[in-house]
Amino acid sequence: MVAEQNVLKIEDAVNDTCPWSGKPVAADSLTLYNGAVVGFCNPECRDKFARAIKGFEASLQARRVSRAGLEQ
Repeated sequence: MVAEQNVLKIEDAVNDTCPWSGKPVAADSLTLYNGAVVGFCNPECRDKFARAIKGFEASLQARRVSRAGLEQ
């Protein structure tokens, strides 16, 4: 995540406030999501978002496999 932080800039964030807390975004709490820089108020909120996305993606993939009849 450190290398990613060197590339991402707060002025490129698509949001001004953290989606979890409503507080202003911080330069050390940025991530890239679907090609866009998203900001959070602190690294904890950023990491919470990453965990949530990972869970959603896993559920969506399981649903795709199930609907495609690829279950074994």
